Amino acid sequence: MTELGRKYVFDFDSTLTRVEALDVLAEMTLQGKANREEIVSEIQKITNLGIDGDISFTESLERRIKLLKAKKSDLAGLVTELRQKISKSIESNKEFFEKYSDDIYVISCGFKEFIDPIVKEYNIPSERVFANTFEFDESDNIIGFDTENVLASHNGKIECLKRLNLEGEVQVIGDGYSDYVMREAGIAHKFFAYTENVHREKATNNADHVAPNLDEFLFVNDLPRNISYPKNRIKILLLENVHPAAFENLSEDGFSVELVKNSLSEEELIEKIKGVHVLGIRSKTQVTQKVVEAANKLLVVGAFCIGTTQIDLEYCRKNGVVVFNAPYSNTRSVVELAVGEIIMLMRSVFPRSTEIHNGQWQKTASGSREVRGKNLGIVGYGNIGKQLSVLAEAIGMRVYYYDINDQLALGNAIKCNTLEDLLLVSDVVTLHIDDNKANKNFIGEREINQMKQGAMLINLSRGFVVDVEALANALKSGRLGGAAVDVYPEEPSGNGQFETPLQGLSNVILTPHVGGSTEEAQRNIADFVPKKIMDYINAGDTVDAVNFPNIRLPKQSKAHRFLHIHNNVPGIMAKINEVLAKYEMNITGQYLSTDNEVGYVITDLDKEYNKDVIKALKRVDHTIKFRVLY
Repeated sequence: MTELGRKYVFDFDSTLTRVEALDVLAEMTLQGKANREEIVSEIQKITNLGIDGDISFTESLERRIKLLKAKKSDLAGLVTELRQKISKSIESNKEFFEKYSDDIYVISCGFKEFIDPIVKEYNIPSERVFANTFEFDESDNIIGFDTENVLASHNGKIECLKRLNLEGEVQVIGDGYSDYVMREAGIAHKFFAYTENVHREKATNNADHVAPNLDEFLFVNDLPRNISYPKNRIKILLLENVHPAAFENLSEDGFSVELVKNSLSEEELIEKIKGVHVLGIRSKTQVTQKVVEAANKLLVVGAFCIGTTQIDLEYCRKNGVVVFNAPYSNTRSVVELAVGEIIMLMRSVFPRSTEIHNGQWQKTASGSREVRGKNLGIVGYGNIGKQLSVLAEAIGMRVYYYDINDQLALGNAIKCNTLEDLLLVSDVVTLHIDDNKANKNFIGEREINQMKQGAMLINLSRGFVVDVEALANALKSGRLGGAAVDVYPEEPSGNGQFETPLQGLSNVILTPHVGGSTEEAQRNIADFVPKKIMDYINAGDTVDAVNFPNIRLPKQSKAHRFLHIHNNVPGIMAKINEVLAKYEMNITGQYLSTDNEVGYVITDLDKEYNKDVIKALKRVDHTIKFRVLY
């Protein structure tokens, strides 16, 4: 099938495959040799010198083959290895190679012996593969290459392409010097620097277009492709110094990711968010209505934390912006800190530690008690509360819990019907309640006075749920025996000076909102949230979204997928299907989920579609967002 008379000339090594084949062959044939690493490294160095044009290709080839010490029989193993190393986006766009095979050529300085069997699987016949060939001795050792072959000489690709005398526009796709010189020589019309596997400055600086993957190349040329919109064009902005693994996970999947260490003010974010498809934040950044209004391309917000009060969830939903958080990833970290603080408070460790720091030795058992046999009151029996319940019981505490929802007790934990019942019986009260604004001053003067004389209070939930002034007064008067506080009604946006009425009080543990901040928790969050983001961007899944109808979707390989977000009013589905019927689209699967305000429908279709169908679907009344996935 010919597209506008275009011809597509592909390089092989580091383009169609993720590797340089001779480097792989060297690693295989030198297995077990004492100087293997040294020789492989030298071969790679020579490879790069040749690719960048710093030495002639002929010299590069001669030097590498001399070092290889390979046999004809090694080539079958090399082909097996190369089959496992096809470039990711090449592999996922096999349809393009099958459909446009008559217009696709491979011109490589590699060798037909291993290129032919690989590209044959992509419907490219041997007669459209131009490459070198090996020479063997009588024992089948590889001793050289056919020096008469034009591709064995420096700038041989230029001569090879010239001899082909291809008609129409010629586009070259490759990663090195020998590829872009074909365009420089005037025999190719465009050079695409292919950077999915290796980024070479010389190639990108001399390119008409940089293609981080084949999807980008196909998109620019409006050719059939696996995904509708190349991932490298999807911009992701990660704020507040999220774990680098999040950057790695998303970048590795092909997205363009920018990392900013601090949070941004509303004004800064409004400016920065233009053109951004995905925003990743922690607890400091406020995603307000104004921010969402300025976000002209925003699809997803990922909260790399548990809380989501910093995000206007309702306005995001109305604008078709899906929000994910990390409700489980740092649970264990918070629980371990709570257990540690329970023990530290009961043993009066901090006053003793402060005395030693001040040069005083006060060895005493006064105010130092075991936790075994004591009553722990857990307010909020969710993921954190339940796990704390199990660990506290394991160290011998009696556990009581209170939750506004009906929660099943774990182990021997005892449910309290009212908060007052829990406060009256507990030696230690620990708070694990959500960020609902109605929870402001949940523990105030009245509740503190209901607690046992000398009891301890731990707050690892939200700063505003405790009246800090009332807590400070109770600690100063001796009404409470100690406290551990990790969260505060007002917290600074970055590290620096901080003040609280709780400073300087004996037997009070103060930490700067680090309950969930362990390396393990941040790593878990950096895996969990990006996975949710990728599942939505790549497949349309909204499982675990906090503000959106939840849909889990099957993977499709031979279908087109349309995502339609709309206001939940009667008749929308009928209108969508009316449009699809008008354009004779065959529906292979349809998935719908709604809440009171928003409907989310995914339609899988099994045939090519007219671009007009997309315009018609976008024009359906009450459409919020429409996206073609693939």
